[in-house]
Amino acid sequence: MTVISLTKSTLKTTVKLTLKTKSTLTSTLQSTLQLFKRRKAAADQRGKLVRWLPRPKGPRVFPAVIAGSQEIRLARTPHEIDAAQALRYRVFYDEMGAKPLPGMTEMRRDLDRFDGHCDHLVVLDHALGANEVVGTYRVLRREHARRTGGFYTASEFDITKLVANGGTLMELGRSCVDARYRDRATMQLLWRGIAEYVNANRVDVMFGCASLPGTDPEKLKMQLSYLYHYHLAPEDLRPAALPERFTEMNLLPKEEIDPKRTLASLPPLLKGYLRVGGFIGNGAVIDPQFNTTDVCIIVKTDLIAARYTRHYEIGTQEAQPLRKAS
Repeated sequence: MTVISLTKSTLKTTVKLTLKTKSTLTSTLQSTLQLFKRRKAAADQRGKLVRWLPRPKGPRVFPAVIAGSQEIRLARTPHEIDAAQALRYRVFYDEMGAKPLPGMTEMRRDLDRFDGHCDHLVVLDHALGANEVVGTYRVLRREHARRTGGFYTASEFDITKLVANGGTLMELGRSCVDARYRDRATMQLLWRGIAEYVNANRVDVMFGCASLPGTDPEKLKMQLSYLYHYHLAPEDLRPAALPERFTEMNLLPKEEIDPKRTLASLPPLLKGYLRVGGFIGNGAVIDPQFNTTDVCIIVKTDLIAARYTRHYEIGTQEAQPLRKAS
């Protein structure tokens, strides 16, 4: 037998409804009970969804890191994000020959649907002006990806194993530095910013697309084969290029590769990932828009911590120890 508790107002309403519909009190009570059950079930389901659905969180902000006239921190204003997008356009499209999508040429901005939902690391040189962005990185955590419908990397690589692995994921992308600042100091400042962000947000794994210039795998066979033979990710974390975009990386036997010389020929950013213990997914992807051949990079952040805490006092604002980094 089911017992329900009715308030006086509910009982009065039930009686009025019984008289109006000329039904029996029993049938009206049964209808009321069914209504209560449906409402309770709906409320319970909403409660489950509310508990399950991620609540977007802002980043744990780290103090700006200062080195001379330069500093790295998160972009704070729409103007700074706009300046980062303008820098990306100059580097990717003017300099590297990427093909702008409709509307980009008029705006002279590199932008997409992810930009409004992620964090932007920016390097500013105050010697040039208050908001002069000379380097940038775009950062998407798992919380951001839930709002955008996924990670950018998933458009090129199957990252199911990474996503299923749990922990705090962070995707790095859209990295670029003004041509005048492509030196050791600025690159180290970028890495310091990444290390600070990782530490502040307790990131476990970071990943993203790293690019080799050009779209001819034959011209890149030494580099691609080196990455395949020497840096392939563990099976439980290994992404793979999407089947329809898969380009073979194993193009030369391992014995034909000079590891030291080939490592030296890689782009600085990709070398930086490898030097902190980065791994590579299986298969490359040709990106005709950006005129690049992409590989998927994965870095477990405990490897970064083991390396960078020897050089940096993470959480401090001054960056003089950068000069000592190897």
